[in-house]
Amino acid sequence: MSNFRFQDRVVYEHNTIYFLRFFNSLNMESFLPQICEGMQHMSETVFVVLCQIVGTSQQVTMRREMMDISEMIRRRITYHGTSTYMLSGSYREGFRLKESDFDFMYWPNKHRVIMDVSQSEYYNTANTALILSESSESPPGFTLLQLLTPFASKNANSACVRMNDRLYISSSTYLQITSSLMSSYSTLHGPCISGNIAGYDYDHAHCFVCDFWPPFASSWTHRCHSWPDPEVVDEIVRNGCHFVAIGHPLGPHGNEEWRISFSRAECKLVSSMNHCQFLTYGLLKLFLKEVVNQQSEETDKLLCSYHMKTTIFWTIQQNTLPQWCPQNLLAGFWVCFKLLLRWVHEGICPNFFIPQNNLFLTKVHGSAQNRLFLQLHELYKKGLACLLESSSIRPYIIDALYNPRLSICTNENIIMSEADYDVVSVMESLNVVHAIRNLCHTTKTIHMIEQFVESPMTHYQLVVLQKCTSYVLHRTAFLLQNMYTFTGVNKQLYIVDKISCHMLKLTAKFGYISDMLYIAMYYYKIFRYREALSVLEMAKVKLAQPYLMYKGDVDRERYNESVGGQSWSTKIRQAVAEDISLNREICYISELLPEQQSALKNKKSVVTIPVFVMLHFLKFLCYRHIDTTSSQAALNELQVLVHHDQGMYVHYLLRDISWEILGICQQMTGNLQAALYSYQQSLTQYPFHMIHTATQR
Repeated sequence: MSNFRFQDRVVYEHNTIYFLRFFNSLNMESFLPQICEGMQHMSETVFVVLCQIVGTSQQVTMRREMMDISEMIRRRITYHGTSTYMLSGSYREGFRLKESDFDFMYWPNKHRVIMDVSQSEYYNTANTALILSESSESPPGFTLLQLLTPFASKNANSACVRMNDRLYISSSTYLQITSSLMSSYSTLHGPCISGNIAGYDYDHAHCFVCDFWPPFASSWTHRCHSWPDPEVVDEIVRNGCHFVAIGHPLGPHGNEEWRISFSRAECKLVSSMNHCQFLTYGLLKLFLKEVVNQQSEETDKLLCSYHMKTTIFWTIQQNTLPQWCPQNLLAGFWVCFKLLLRWVHEGICPNFFIPQNNLFLTKVHGSAQNRLFLQLHELYKKGLACLLESSSIRPYIIDALYNPRLSICTNENIIMSEADYDVVSVMESLNVVHAIRNLCHTTKTIHMIEQFVESPMTHYQLVVLQKCTSYVLHRTAFLLQNMYTFTGVNKQLYIVDKISCHMLKLTAKFGYISDMLYIAMYYYKIFRYREALSVLEMAKVKLAQPYLMYKGDVDRERYNESVGGQSWSTKIRQAVAEDISLNREICYISELLPEQQSALKNKKSVVTIPVFVMLHFLKFLCYRHIDTTSSQAALNELQVLVHHDQGMYVHYLLRDISWEILGICQQMTGNLQAALYSYQQSLTQYPFHMIHTATQR
């Protein structure tokens, strides 16, 4: 295709569009038996492309299972009196698209919403604030929340308004109060506090949780004949719902009402899809972003990803397509598109759980509705050729039609290599560990790990547990050393030192190559410089291997040749590295205490240092006490790395701390001019670690 002349491509694409329009004229609903071989070929091609963009079924399963165990860990080590949270939205569903933002739902543990006063018997009202849902005067999908007990949080009490001699929690006031606790860079977006951290969008929704299924959504459970399975329905009902802080704009109490959120149920429904259905959902999201929202600025905000999710839910449940498989993926997409077009024409998008709640009511109506319908209808008239407007899908559709005899393999084990799956395992397990880093209940976490070890777990969950174990071990080792350093009791110090060293060796046994650096840090801290350097030399050799997996980058061919087929424990000890994280409450290296304190002051819980920066930094520190020539050589290596790295070993978000460390080393050698330059460079980087106070000082 690279040598395909431009004139030929124009003619070819004209024929492609003609072919796709012809396909659209066929009866899609009675479709499979008579569909031409070429269309099955193209559907299989799109299936493979979506596996690469969205993920294979195994990749998506890995992501979900690892997030499941993350949630279980948080649940078990979070105290009753604090708040908890869950990840929701597309990231929780298993997507890792570029536009996937991070949706979090936070709620206070000691508050529960009930649907009926009789349900209060299930709670201890001495330590649980009860809130009654009153929906009789609210539009479908919305409710008022009456505070029944005085035992409530400061935020909930402050947001109360009195109506008809009863206290109700005002959603608008509650949202204002919770938003004031967030970063000054955040903005309000619907019921969420939205913002961007280092290029990643996030939505934080502060809400209340309910352990019961709302009675006004009971019709949904009776509607589930073909999908989802009864077991899924039962689990969804058992998990209840949430209430997010936004009222209906046309409701009688818009500032006080709360919207019912079925976010947890939706994640479960998405997980119950087969992979072809999930990829169709992904194709709808891409189609919305790359085609529909590119039609005009007037209509690019009318439809959202939630409408696409609602569309795929209804399409699957109505059993419009008899079989969802790679060969008819495009047929599934087209059925969804036709349903969406009908909804826009009618101005009604029924909520999947409460159909009386029209999701189009406040946006898709009047002249905006007409414009959107005309744009969608123009796309509809093009048939499946409208997918040629998608920048992600277009090249592959053209190639598939240009090479009709090209064999398409839909076997996921061939689409993705062993190294690809290992990359997902590493990246997802790191995300889980990041999620528990703020939890300082070390003893409780160790007990929790013991319980998990004795329970049945999947391979991917064991991967996460192994990483969590190494994290807890090295964290505990430094905590112990910090606690007993100033006791002055030699015997006690000897015992603590022996225990800490054993924990750190276990850390290296369970963890990645980079976890060896925690041993070196510990030896440096207790003045055992030669032992620290011995560990650093071993780590340096391993980190220099050409098959190293670092930050998701790896030479897949060399990786598969060197460690392919071996156990996961062998792989991570021999071929995987990550950056070094220093928790705010622990002193690891005294030279970095000002930076940790600055980060803590600015509510940054962890300082993350590139593994190669830390390697050279530790070598410099240790050699200063042994060999000044080698110390200068380590500093030279660090300087070359920080000055000239193009993002391969020093991520741009970690450049502030990297320049800072270089400045610290230069200042220690007396090269104050070079140190000043490095500190100034640190201040010009993205302030990911919020260490500017230490830098300026």
